Amino acid sequence: MAKEKKLVEAITSMDEDFAQWYTDVVKKAELCDYTSVKGCMVIKPAGYAIWENIQHELDRRFKETGVENVYLPMLIPESLLQKEKDHVEGFAPEVAWVTHGGLEELQERMCVRPTSETLFCDFYQNDIHSYRDLPRVYNQWCSVMRWEKTTRPFLRSREFLWQEGHTAHATAEEAEARTIQMLNVYADFCEQVLAIPVIKGRKTDKEKFAGAEATYTIESLMHDGKALQSGTSHNFGDGFAKAFGIQFADKDNKLKYVHQTSWGMTTRMIGAIIMVHGDNSGLVLPPHIAPTQVMIIPIRQQQEGVLEKANEIKEALAKSGLRVKLDDSEKSPGWKFSEQEMRGIPVRIELGPKDIENGVAVIVRRDTREKITAAIEELPQKIAEVLEQEQHDMLERARAHRDAHTYEATEKEEFKKIADEKPGFIKAMWCGCQECEDAIKEEFGVTSRCIPFHQEQLSDKCIYCGRPATKMVYWGKAY
Repeated sequence: MAKEKKLVEAITSMDEDFAQWYTDVVKKAELCDYTSVKGCMVIKPAGYAIWENIQHELDRRFKETGVENVYLPMLIPESLLQKEKDHVEGFAPEVAWVTHGGLEELQERMCVRPTSETLFCDFYQNDIHSYRDLPRVYNQWCSVMRWEKTTRPFLRSREFLWQEGHTAHATAEEAEARTIQMLNVYADFCEQVLAIPVIKGRKTDKEKFAGAEATYTIESLMHDGKALQSGTSHNFGDGFAKAFGIQFADKDNKLKYVHQTSWGMTTRMIGAIIMVHGDNSGLVLPPHIAPTQVMIIPIRQQQEGVLEKANEIKEALAKSGLRVKLDDSEKSPGWKFSEQEMRGIPVRIELGPKDIENGVAVIVRRDTREKITAAIEELPQKIAEVLEQEQHDMLERARAHRDAHTYEATEKEEFKKIADEKPGFIKAMWCGCQECEDAIKEEFGVTSRCIPFHQEQLSDKCIYCGRPATKMVYWGKAY
């Protein structure tokens, strides 16, 4: 019995030490591991399978909006990076440089891409000539490298996987429409697939992407009350186009600069799934993203007919489109239950000799541990219903948690008290002045998360300086 408890006992309680709980879940669920390459991680099969499902779901949504996939080099010549001043300054502290090819010193050093705006601009310069070539709506799945000082698995590593979309348009209006369209794709994906509710809005000028005209974001709230920037979409205007000379002949036969966008989502979303849905028994995966949705665990499997019936059920569930596995290992049922819970598999089926005799099986939900007895022949339909209900309930629980940890402040002292004592989002009015934004960060330890599209008039004055307010802003501590 003690042996069966060991798997769960290794997890630190999230209320005791949330950071250690997170690390424990990542390692015990075998999502990733540390490596000899400092700041980088090995994404193990269980973690990579989640990323593959994220890729599949996002890629399908992208293509429905006309996106095509491409692939560009991972190295950027320094002269190319220097062409857009704000962009290079924004990324300079995080750039990793390649200085030698074999034993020979390079004539020009190259950086390992921290992002690919300059490469796409160089490509578009030769690829776009006429209005007939527009729009260009491209995306690439790749890894990037940013020399982070402090790293954490999935949330912040030096090399990470992501997708980066890069588009070029004839008009500013088309670029803005695409920027918002992709933000909405991200928001729908997070809520419908990952069961993570988000706040959509615009970043302040201080927090926007280096070189962008405007950055839009989706912000989500983790279980510990910290925010996570979960996806961004940037409108570059024609700034990059002017720096790189990306022009096209319009219908009026005049040369014009293109308007560009960029948008990305990364493997940090695996960290978001852990921190929004996980519990003290381990990972809790939303059914829509779970690589294995159902685990069949036979009881007294050595008895005649038990494994045969378990395999029949597995085949029937797989045929109905469910992602299902059968654990017929020699481990005890109790250990298998703990392992299934640790790995976050949404549903398990318990099946023993008496169940088979009665023509039933027991369905157990991972999120609530509710047990449901169902007729064996009805399992495909019943489990599909249970999974959909579980997906819905996980989103609603996460939404309720976010709303319960979202506060309003109209006075500076009230704002400070909430920031000190109540982890979560703080809604407060702002005058639009960066000096106030900087002071709020310095004095209260929170940053602006976004200016939400849905604005509320909480008061008519800035929370910090008392001057007339222009926007309501979500503030909070963040990963």
